[in-house]
Amino acid sequence: MPLTSLSRSIRGEVAIVTGAASGMGRATAHLFGDEGARVALIDINEEPLQDVVKEMTDAGYDAKGWTLDLSDGDAIAPIIREIGEHFGQIDILVNNAGISMPSPVDGDGYLTAWEKTHAVLLTAHVLTIRAALPFIRKSPHGRIVNIASTEALGATKYGSPYSAAKTGVIGLTRSLAVELGSEGITVNCICPGPIRTGMTAGIPEEHKETYAKRRVALRRYGEPEEVAHGTLSLVLPAAQYITGVALPVDGGLTVRNA
Repeated sequence: MPLTSLSRSIRGEVAIVTGAASGMGRATAHLFGDEGARVALIDINEEPLQDVVKEMTDAGYDAKGWTLDLSDGDAIAPIIREIGEHFGQIDILVNNAGISMPSPVDGDGYLTAWEKTHAVLLTAHVLTIRAALPFIRKSPHGRIVNIASTEALGATKYGSPYSAAKTGVIGLTRSLAVELGSEGITVNCICPGPIRTGMTAGIPEEHKETYAKRRVALRRYGEPEEVAHGTLSLVLPAAQYITGVALPVDGGLTVRNA
């Protein structure tokens, strides 16, 4: 007989994970599957997405994939409704999909980068939340997690479209935490630091090591699964009194001065 009363299980719950074909999204989908959740995977890249779905179904998990370009705002709501109807419920939404289009502010492609980056990293969050809310409101413990970045807490040269969008994600998260709190729905965000994903794959290994030793308290890059565990901690039924949080999963990047 346990001495505690709050559940740390998401078994049987339905979770949507965007950007699920690779990196942190794939790790999150796998982890949620490990924990017994039924997982809806969304990604723009159909073949890698189906590969991840096959990995999960071959392991005996209940998973299904939907191909979606999140910059196409009109396409989001129909897919989210289809997911809710397919599974009969939505309990957890993880807005993870991301892109990075660095550009100097006076560059020819800057406005294109700005519009595309904000469409995927911020506007799509709003549209998926709006579409999922009718289902999440029926959940006994609805959970929304938006993936922001430590770039919302600092900045990198030529990264203003990305940094501005991710800063917006934190603001959106805090505001919706207040707005939806009376309904028992929690809204939080994760701020990953330097993580080994597709976005950082082009950085030479020696540069990663130098950066990590100079900037990260744990002196290494993180792994996608480590971010996924941070996300899992925020969607547990037991996490019912945590909302409006921007949680860095950054190995101590944001606290290290020297």
